[in-house]
Amino acid sequence: MFDHFRRKFFGLLSVLMLCMALPSLAGAWVTVKGDGDRWMKFGAGLRASYQTTSDSSVDARGGDIALEDMRLYTLTQVHKNIVFEFNTEVRSKADNDPSDYTDNSFHDMYVLDARATLTVQGFDIWFGKFLPPSERSNLDGPYFLNVWDFPLATSPYPAIAAGRDQGVMIYKEYDGGKFKWAYGAFEGRKNATNGDTNPDENDNFQHGFRATYNFWAPEPGYYTTSAYYGAKDVLAVAFVARYEQDGAGTGLTNATQGDYFGWSVDVLMEKKLSNGAVVNLEASYYDTDTDDIDDGSITQGNAYRMLASYMLPNKVGWGKFQPYLRYQHSSQDQCAGANCGGTDFGTRGIMEGGLNYIIDGHNAKIMSSYISDKQSSNAEPVHRFILGMQFQLL
Repeated sequence: MFDHFRRKFFGLLSVLMLCMALPSLAGAWVTVKGDGDRWMKFGAGLRASYQTTSDSSVDARGGDIALEDMRLYTLTQVHKNIVFEFNTEVRSKADNDPSDYTDNSFHDMYVLDARATLTVQGFDIWFGKFLPPSERSNLDGPYFLNVWDFPLATSPYPAIAAGRDQGVMIYKEYDGGKFKWAYGAFEGRKNATNGDTNPDENDNFQHGFRATYNFWAPEPGYYTTSAYYGAKDVLAVAFVARYEQDGAGTGLTNATQGDYFGWSVDVLMEKKLSNGAVVNLEASYYDTDTDDIDDGSITQGNAYRMLASYMLPNKVGWGKFQPYLRYQHSSQDQCAGANCGGTDFGTRGIMEGGLNYIIDGHNAKIMSSYISDKQSSNAEPVHRFILGMQFQLL
């Protein structure tokens, strides 16, 4: 098995080397100025990958090329204190599901974000569809991670799509982003966000809170990134909490209905060394509680992850190489309630390493990963190899 993946790795590494001839992309919105304070900005992003796996039940065992997603971004200011955002996403449909192609189309396009923000006395009030306060990786989105794949636990609560929910939020930052916090109330648990009967028939709000403190350079703005590639030195610590009454379960009775509560802590440290190299360390811890009630969409338990990367100081071709290592672990609680539905205790550990080629920060990069995914203590690990390319104008 190792020889099989070694051959694929070195074969695809040659593709990575060829890509060093790609030109650098300028990272900037396309801006249209209106009269007065009005303007409109446009951006776009694309992610595509080649993947192979040792799992014989998955079609990608022989190798799959996929459009991961393509996004079109718009940001519009209609007043000096009012902006709105409208973003779309295109994703490939399932290759082996005939029902996905009954309309003769091969991709899905949907609204990713649709929100407006009003700035009042230094506070930003958001409303619409957007990412609720959550941990850093979820606020990064796929385009601003330091690796290709999302972590095992990003937002442990079901969402409408890509972590988004509909709601209202208040956001405030101090000293240019040295300290910032956000609190919001969102639709939360709905029939559309879980496979079982919606346990929250009273339509309670899901509450979300995040607070971040930056010890070194500030990080302005609500959205985050997990890599600055040497642009600034960052040491940030954040705390997140999310709660919904009757937000967990599989039914409408007390025996199948519980409150949802989740909290997490995430830390990011990035430092540019005197030789021009960049060290990046990232870690997160998650704890999720469903009142000991079985839930088909939320797993009660805890998880953690650790990531370390080192971007080499010297350019090779158009960019710099960045090797990395990441480990993730999740543990499901032993079912403690009388009506847990026979849920089994389980653990999962994912070890991965890769080599990224950073051409122009998050606007142009090529990323490779070798992943060993062990889904229980006695299971054989599933191996995957990923070669991904990401380009965006933002």
